Amino acid sequence: MSTMTSERRALRRRTLWLVVLAVAGVALLSVLVPLQTIFSGTPLPIAMVLGAGICAAPVAAVGYPRSAIAAFCLASFALPLFGADARDAAWPWPWSVTAMIAFTLLTLVVTAVHGWRLGLVLWAAGNIGSLVVLAILPHAVTVGAATADLVVTAALSAAALLVGVLLAGRIRVGEELSRSLELTALEQSRRALIEERTRIARELHDVVAHGMSVIQVQASTARYRVPGLPDEAAAEFDDIAAAARSSLAEMRRLLGVLRTEDQEQELAPQQGLADIPALVEGIRRAGANVRLEISATSPAPPSVEITAFRIVQEALSNAVRHAPGSPIAVEVDDVGGAVRIRVHDDGSPDPSPALGNGSGGGHGLRGMRERVSLVGGSLTAGPDPAGGWTVTARLPWAATGEEGA
Repeated sequence: MSTMTSERRALRRRTLWLVVLAVAGVALLSVLVPLQTIFSGTPLPIAMVLGAGICAAPVAAVGYPRSAIAAFCLASFALPLFGADARDAAWPWPWSVTAMIAFTLLTLVVTAVHGWRLGLVLWAAGNIGSLVVLAILPHAVTVGAATADLVVTAALSAAALLVGVLLAGRIRVGEELSRSLELTALEQSRRALIEERTRIARELHDVVAHGMSVIQVQASTARYRVPGLPDEAAAEFDDIAAAARSSLAEMRRLLGVLRTEDQEQELAPQQGLADIPALVEGIRRAGANVRLEISATSPAPPSVEITAFRIVQEALSNAVRHAPGSPIAVEVDDVGGAVRIRVHDDGSPDPSPALGNGSGGGHGLRGMRERVSLVGGSLTAGPDPAGGWTVTARLPWAATGEEGA
């Protein structure tokens, strides 16, 4: 965001200076043409064309310095040659006042924007060109008047060259300072992100992980602490302990991600299509009636594998929570270079807010949509025409840009 803001500011400053230079060029041209025509005897068309080349050069020099220098030198060299015999000897020559101002402004712009080397080339070319004009027409003006004109022009353009060098250094320092501030802001944002992730990881470790550890220990030791515990109850406690251990493993993986500065680092193997049968079996042990048909045998990219597993996991969790006791059908297959997932339950067709549908406060369906969009897939969830609720997802392989595992 800061980089975009700086770019907008630089663009606004550049536009402002272009407008100022354009206004100055129009003002100089409106003065140069009539003066050149009346007091130097230059034909009006020639005065307009050559005057435009002189007065437009400062604006053009911002983007095209070499072309602007060439056009200015050519126009400023040719303009004094026209009408020299008919000119008023009281007026400056070979540099008129307006041409002198344009030369000074052009030297300042070229030096400040493009560096002292181009500015020095322009200064030397302009002053040498005026000496050549004086050599071609030695009797056009008295030696003293011509000398004064050349000295004043050389002095003003040299001052502009010096000021341009100072401005160029100031602009360069300002750009470096802006880049430094942007890098500092990015580093502070990155540090704040790392600190926030570390804080979240610490709270998850101290609160959630600790609670899951207590549940796992209590469930694992229940058969030894409770005398006469029935075998069915002991098996339930064993399932609770296994689920707690699995959740702790997921928690450790999540903590590893939160505490890693390199967000792209692969920390541990993720679940995939091969883990879906075990997931379904765990849901069955909890008392749900789940039918699984899985025919996806081709290896899929890792991102598709974990996305497919999470969608089945979330859909089963929602079905068990919001349609308890209803049969659930899970179908996973690979068709046309994509993994197709369908989870259907025969419960109530009314959408629940906990699914994240509509304006509800849950995040289940929203999370599934986000996961599917990351791999370029599609997801639909809603009441089934035949009754119940159906979640369907299609996860293409090619959209992830990964190779199959």
